[in-house]
Amino acid sequence: MNYTQTVNWLFNQLPVYQIDGKFKYKVDLGPILKTCDYLKNPQNTFKSIHVAGTNGKGSSSHMLSSILQESGLRVGLYTSPHLLDFRERIKLNGKFIEKNFVSDFVTKHIDFFENNKISFFEMTVAMAFDYFAKSNVDIAVIETGLGGRLDSTNILDPLVSLITNIGLDHKEFLGNNLKDIAKEKAGIIKSSVPVVISEFQKETYPVFENKAQKIGTKIHLAEITNKFKTDLLGDFQNKNINGVVKVISLLDHLNISNQNIEKGLLNIKKNTGLIGRFQILCDSPKVICDVGHNLEAFQEILANLSCLKFDNLKFVLGFVKGKDFEKIIDILPKNAHYFFCTPNIERGLSLDSLASYGSVSKLKYSLHDSVSDAYNSALSGSSEKDLIFIGGSNFTVSEIL
Repeated sequence: MNYTQTVNWLFNQLPVYQIDGKFKYKVDLGPILKTCDYLKNPQNTFKSIHVAGTNGKGSSSHMLSSILQESGLRVGLYTSPHLLDFRERIKLNGKFIEKNFVSDFVTKHIDFFENNKISFFEMTVAMAFDYFAKSNVDIAVIETGLGGRLDSTNILDPLVSLITNIGLDHKEFLGNNLKDIAKEKAGIIKSSVPVVISEFQKETYPVFENKAQKIGTKIHLAEITNKFKTDLLGDFQNKNINGVVKVISLLDHLNISNQNIEKGLLNIKKNTGLIGRFQILCDSPKVICDVGHNLEAFQEILANLSCLKFDNLKFVLGFVKGKDFEKIIDILPKNAHYFFCTPNIERGLSLDSLASYGSVSKLKYSLHDSVSDAYNSALSGSSEKDLIFIGGSNFTVSEIL
């Protein structure tokens, strides 16, 4: 198979949570353990940092990678989901995994994958581990998909683990309250592996503290630091910086300097290619997109939008099924105009659902058959001093990008 055929084949495998949702999601470490054993356990051949959380884990992973790159290290980075290109998930010093590695990997092992019903996510994690091992990385930053305890990445033995913000997301898998979700995230905490908590949350910190004490590992709550800045927009990134800087401090054997940290945080987009985090797409009118898709993320987004100057505020919003979109809509400003749309995937939330709740909330809204139609409609009636925000889902943002 060529690269395009390979990626199409990958996305047709079961389960693919990113496309199909809860009915094709499974949580079981058996398949990834079996796959990595078949591949001679590549995850055991390189050093790693493991990152979990609800909000901020993607940004934090890219921050870590950028700092480590500035330190002269050969750095692997695994994140998910991707926005534009499957290869965004697996990077080496900010460069995408080669197309021929993807196609060769799948072609070589396809019989094993099919015979053992290995899922898209498990294959992708195994591919990343195999790629990093063969690329002789000095260290890899590995982000969990969702959860932690039963996430396919959780077969690592990392140098340090990082847990960012905990919010009410993926409740159908992880639990209906913050404590239950925190217990799943705490599953990445391992004996004798220090764990850093980016942000103190009174509901969740005791969960992490108890788990660390129970298994005999040291827990570190990140200190608040205003010493470093980042090229990523949004004050919420300060929480991520706190956690990342604490992680770096625990890697003293790597001799990472403050200058490396400073340059790494100021060059994240350049060093790693990160997109979709409070990203400015246009200045006149100002257009900003963000992949945040839960209540906590939107609270941070709104706080940052409130700091900007504009005449009229417009939201282009498309959600996926299973999210608490009502709670998000409840906190949105009533004087803005809303352009509701449905992302072009099976899980896209219907316009009827958005219209129904938009009416209940007494919002000024219009309905659009596609994300691009919604954006073009918002753009066509805007002055150069207006502000358009695009979000609600990774898929909404990816269609615009």
